[in-house]
Amino acid sequence: MTAGKQGAASVTPTTLPDGWSVEQFGNLVENYDSVRVPVRQGDRRPGSYPYYGASGIVDHVDGYLFHGEYLLIAEDGENLRTRQTPIAFLATGKFWVNNHAHIVRANSRASTRFLAYVLAHADVSGYLTGSTMPKLTQANMNRIPLAAPPVDEQRAIAGVLGALDGKIELNRRTNETLEAIARALFKSWFVDSANGLKTAKFSTIAMLSRGAINPSDSPQEIFEHYSIPAYDERRMPVAEFGTAIKSNKFVVPLDCVLLSKLNPRIPRVWMPDVARERRAVSSTEFLVLRPTHVSREYLYGLCSSDTFLSEFATMVTGTSGSHQRVKGEFLSRMDVLLPDAIKLQQYTGIVAPMHQRIALNLRENETLASLRDALLPRLLSGELRVREAEKMMEAALHG
Repeated sequence: MTAGKQGAASVTPTTLPDGWSVEQFGNLVENYDSVRVPVRQGDRRPGSYPYYGASGIVDHVDGYLFHGEYLLIAEDGENLRTRQTPIAFLATGKFWVNNHAHIVRANSRASTRFLAYVLAHADVSGYLTGSTMPKLTQANMNRIPLAAPPVDEQRAIAGVLGALDGKIELNRRTNETLEAIARALFKSWFVDSANGLKTAKFSTIAMLSRGAINPSDSPQEIFEHYSIPAYDERRMPVAEFGTAIKSNKFVVPLDCVLLSKLNPRIPRVWMPDVARERRAVSSTEFLVLRPTHVSREYLYGLCSSDTFLSEFATMVTGTSGSHQRVKGEFLSRMDVLLPDAIKLQQYTGIVAPMHQRIALNLRENETLASLRDALLPRLLSGELRVREAEKMMEAALHG
């Protein structure tokens, strides 16, 4: 379940449909906080079981405390205020939980998945304590009022939202698999057999594009903004009015690859899916690379390869560990592999459809997430009923 970053809202609408009631959260769940056990990092033994904290998995250990499906809710941490990640999320299977997350599951009057969506969407700021470090105590959590439909309708609502989240997750995993296949193919064809390839300077296969623009000069125009935060969040650009983009940016051409020069120990390599109907710009923390004697797919595969990234990370300047950068001229002088024309054409022909599928999946996920975020508050308030939402969902999933 991925909902929760949209703006939080009241958990109890002013009017409720017939059969709905306002219930305190504690009356709808069984609490298992007494079972959780924190384990200091030095005392943990690595294993295959997820170890959860307030914001999700923090480690993997060799034992588990819980087996099944539970709802974990952040007990403390600044994220309770900032909501940078969901404050409530499902944990399934076998896992361990520390004492920074409440752990509950629904009783016979509720659905655990429904409650996960409600709390992920709810404004809980009025139930937090602590001026420096926010805390949601068990007592305060139990007092949160919820608009609760009959349990069968709760399950139906969770089913609609879960179907959208499930498709988003399937697309994400598909993209991970396609990326892994493309990386493995590049390694097999061009790294493991490097002895048979020529080498050349990076500037031979790609040029640095330095075309710049100040979007604020076109304040009412909508730009596709490729930024470091956008990459880290979901690898999709953010559509923003020029007035909201305050500094000069690079122009993003249709055929480019973006390579982050900031802190290259954290690899960020992006093949933009540029929308032709909007101008695209990128943060100047990216190097905008345009292929010359290779295909775009080869350039992306090269910049994503472990051997390239390892050498690239050694080119940093700056003493601060959090603000190290690679200068474009350093990259231009790097020795890289130069494939022959036949092998390049064969490789490109295989991986280009993979990248097209990845781009389509990312676009579909944006559409599905927007629909989910639009349906969620209306379903949780009773404004929209399940049957209507199912029709909208079917249209989105099957066109």
